[in-house]
Amino acid sequence: MSFMAPGQVVWFEIGTREAGTAEKFYGDLLGWSFEDDLDSSVDGRRYIRIMASGAQWPMGAISEDGSGGEQINVSVFSADVSADVDRLREAGATVLVPATQVADVTWFAILADPQGNPFSLFSRTSNESLKDRAQATEEQFEQASYAPTPGSFAWFEIGTTNADATREFYGQAFGWRFELDETAGGKPYYNVFTGNQWPSGGMYDHGGEGADYLMPSFLTGDVAAQSKEAENLGAVIEFGPDGNPDGLVYSRIIDPNGNRFGLFSMPTQS
Repeated sequence: MSFMAPGQVVWFEIGTREAGTAEKFYGDLLGWSFEDDLDSSVDGRRYIRIMASGAQWPMGAISEDGSGGEQINVSVFSADVSADVDRLREAGATVLVPATQVADVTWFAILADPQGNPFSLFSRTSNESLKDRAQATEEQFEQASYAPTPGSFAWFEIGTTNADATREFYGQAFGWRFELDETAGGKPYYNVFTGNQWPSGGMYDHGGEGADYLMPSFLTGDVAAQSKEAENLGAVIEFGPDGNPDGLVYSRIIDPNGNRFGLFSMPTQS
């Protein structure tokens, strides 16, 4: 299956009233760099691409809107944003931003799942002059998914107080498959398969307690040190650092603007 097939999570967005705070926090914490996307900066809204250190292509964006609120979401590739908005509304999603075209670049929409977690849909342009660029970006996205660099978007996580409803919605919405993670030491954690043979996200079943969320997670070499640094920069450690028996370490953090994200490090290879 193509990495940019419908249902794949390949992007994230930070919505904010003032981009400078987010740029400073994540730049200092994870070494991100930023550049304005002039094609997508319309109607007084700045759209700022995010690059991890050493990466060849952006992995997400900051969307600055002085009249908006604070929000972070993951983005799911769609073959037809308008049709998917209608279909997902029928499945129980709430439409926060309807299907919208941005110049000649893309279509997008923002919805919330039945638990209230925002996510976005996007489709790449059909503009003939941009097809070669779209193909190149797909290849770069796929390469980054196989060998993510430190600071890169390499996982997403759903926290849910209603695991059955969450599985039903995302299974119906995008064909996602959920399998209990046997390496999690008995924790109610499920790997999420979005169409490929490897998982690209996870679901934590809070069993009726805790927060509902859908967040991006970023790869780091030292979760404890990076979590402490996030705290020094004004964030709040919501959970962790914690780990699995196989050596994976993770934490869940609220940034200074109130947006939730995760940090994780992979098990050490013996």
